[in-house]
Amino acid sequence: MPSPTRRLRVAILGGGPSALFMYKRLIESGRNDLCIEIFERSSQLGAGMPYSAAGARVEHVTNVSGNEIPTLITSLPEWLKTQPLERLEQFQIDPHQVSPYHVVPRLLFGQYLAAQFDLLQQRALVRGLETQVHFNCAVTDLRDEPTSQTIWVETADQHQRNVDVVIVCTGHYWPTSHEGKVPGYFDSPYPPTKLALTLNHPVAIRGASLTAIDAIRTLARYNGHFENDATGQLRYYRSEAVPDFQMVMHSRQGLLPAIRFHLDEPLISQDDQLSPDMIAANRQQNQGFLSLDFVFDKVFKETLRKKDPVFYNRIREMNLEAFVDAIMGMREQQDPFVLFANEYQQAEQSIRKHESIHWKETLAVLSYALNYPAKYFSAEDSQRLKKVLMPLISIVIAFVPQQSARELLALHQAGVLTLKTAGEDSTVTPHPEGGATYYNPEDTDQPQSVHYQTFVDCIGQPHLAFEDFPFKTLIRDQTISRARLRYQSDEAGLTALRQGNQDVEQLADGAFYLTVPGLAINDDFQVVGPQGQSNPRLYIMAVPHIGGYNPDYSGLDFAEAASARIGKHLLQIDHAQTNA
Repeated sequence: MPSPTRRLRVAILGGGPSALFMYKRLIESGRNDLCIEIFERSSQLGAGMPYSAAGARVEHVTNVSGNEIPTLITSLPEWLKTQPLERLEQFQIDPHQVSPYHVVPRLLFGQYLAAQFDLLQQRALVRGLETQVHFNCAVTDLRDEPTSQTIWVETADQHQRNVDVVIVCTGHYWPTSHEGKVPGYFDSPYPPTKLALTLNHPVAIRGASLTAIDAIRTLARYNGHFENDATGQLRYYRSEAVPDFQMVMHSRQGLLPAIRFHLDEPLISQDDQLSPDMIAANRQQNQGFLSLDFVFDKVFKETLRKKDPVFYNRIREMNLEAFVDAIMGMREQQDPFVLFANEYQQAEQSIRKHESIHWKETLAVLSYALNYPAKYFSAEDSQRLKKVLMPLISIVIAFVPQQSARELLALHQAGVLTLKTAGEDSTVTPHPEGGATYYNPEDTDQPQSVHYQTFVDCIGQPHLAFEDFPFKTLIRDQTISRARLRYQSDEAGLTALRQGNQDVEQLADGAFYLTVPGLAINDDFQVVGPQGQSNPRLYIMAVPHIGGYNPDYSGLDFAEAASARIGKHLLQIDHAQTNA
């Protein structure tokens, strides 16, 4: 780390929302000895993938409102009121109707985040902090040098820069497998301009997430149009040129995501997490592991007992599995679009009356609370989280915007949008001549094998494997290590190993471990080496690469909380070392 006579050189890789919150922490730290370099592969700061042309078109809207955004320099409603009228008209926003509950187009939200970045840079300048931004500059590799306590940043133009600390904020990443090789096969719907297609045939949409809704809204506009009828009901009309255009979603649960409703506490805070003392106490009682059942009872049940006693009494005797079975069972008994329409009405009433749907809001809090200490779960509980709880969480806290919900219902009513349940054994095989073939052996009512000329994979941001980490020198030099979770029961670990689970291994300590996606990190988001040592020079906020230890993508909430943790640890450690 640097001596007191020179500046602390901090490199932030990526310039999207995570970098914005991290930069804010550094600027507001009170330190005047920082030299900050930001490496952004595009020409814009703040927006990242979701809120730029790389991830959105004019039809795509945020699933958070102004009052759900962690504090920046100016609030979203304040910023909107200062914008030129022509900019707001471009996005069909009436400046007189702007409120903290406003949901805006993602491209406009990206402009808001970019403006916040500009304001932070101005503050940095006033405070004498040096900021250097490298636009259109992709970082291709990192090399750590423990001897000199520095780290090298290599960019696509083959330039290398030596810094003291790197914070990886590279954001979303979708690997490609068949796209570009197989016509009509798309590994993701991003950038959405590639789906600006006129298609006179059924299109397969894999998944029913917000990612799928992005694809659906774009495809719908290029093959028809929406308009309100005389009663104000939204209708969809397919273009006469594409009478065979349809969209077929394939979902594992056979369910649509839940819809935005009023949140009593829109900003999830540190108070919604288990305290370090509570985590430590439970681990001490549980062989060093944090119990998933303890978190479920403490965060979810106890909160509901206070906020919604009636619902609590319905589930008070249920364990995690029983609760999920009950909720999923109720949802699966109904036609997914009937359920979706009913939930739309419930959500509208919730927003109109400013009354939360408490169990759904508390489930969002639980998801947030699970994320940070997930590295302390046993392998058994991690698998339970992934297989039992996360499928429910992914549906309920998607918070589909009302506008998107209305369009899905209009498309279904027009006979253009349907949903199929994809069984556990279903497969997707790229077709040599284009598109893909969906094989679903559990479907006894329909043909089990269906070929689609166009296929769009919309399962959302995947948790990336350790091998997918882009900075290969860190892997080669063993600067980083795989994320692993130990089995609490040696018998369970041995059984999984004997059954051929390739993610299970027995290490030198004799215990059995489950390899989970991505890199190992500590509580302060520092990478951890093979011997368990934390690296004081390298922090990571890129959620696709830490999915094993941070399984829930919490968006702006995650960026705000993680940046706070990193900022506090980084500057305290540096202060201690420079004054030693």
